[in-house]
Formats: sequence, C-alpha cells, structure tokens
Amino acid sequence: MRKTPSSSDACPCDSGDRYPDCCGPLHAGTAAATAEALMRSRYSAYVRGDADYLRASWHPDTRPAALELDPPGALRWLGLSVLDHHSEGDAATVEFIARYRVGGGPAARLHEISRFRRIDGRWYYLDGRFPEPGDAR
Repeated sequence: MRKTPSSSDACPCDSGDRYPDCCGPLHAGTAAATAEALMRSRYSAYVRGDADYLRASWHPDTRPAALELDPPGALRWLGLSVLDHHSEGDAATVEFIARYRVGGGPAARLHEISRFRRIDGRWYYLDGRFPEPGDAR
C-alpha cells in the first residue's frame, strides 16, 4: 500500500524539503542528479511502500526478480541520516543510517554503505554492505 503525501508534507528522506520538491519528481520518473538523491528517493520509496520504484531504480545486474515489502504497519521508518557521499565518474558510494521500528519494539538502525552506478545518465542502486569496524568515513 502506497502512502500518498500531500503537497505540504515534508519529504520522508529528511532533506528538509517538501515531498513534491524532493523525492516526488524522482518517484514520478525524473532521473536523480546524484547517487545521494537516488538513495534518498529509495529510502522515501521504502517509507511509502513503493516496490515498483525500488525495483526500477535497482541496477539491472543485481535487481531482484520480485520485491516484497513488509505489510503496512509491520515496520515503521523513523528517519534517515546521510553520513558520506562520494562519486567518481559513473560510480558512487553513499553511507547512511536509516532508523526504523518493527511493530511496537525498540527502535533499530540500518547502517549501510551502498554502491551506485550510472547508466546512460541515470543512477541505479547496485548493492550495499554493512560497514566493518575500522572502516574510514
């Protein structure tokens, strides 16, 4: 089930912008200018339950055949912090922490370093890994 934000809603990606001025255009088909913008739009898609956008923004070499998201209400996304973004040519990495809560349980966090590739001017999520102790930021 997709949540449809109103034009006055803050964007779920915590950019400080309104959804129609931030991730909304990307969800509607506009190409992300940077890998960070794509990563933020993917986080917003998880918040909104938009599996179609997530698959479409996944690199064709690593895209899953199907993507089943948690049922509405099972998982609640609480916020996003981008720690680092680095790009060189058509490759980029974004390190972030996404906070969430499962059911009525305690808040948890997903800390990931994601890799992105640009194909024909469009950024795609390639894969991600959890940072190891001692990883430099």
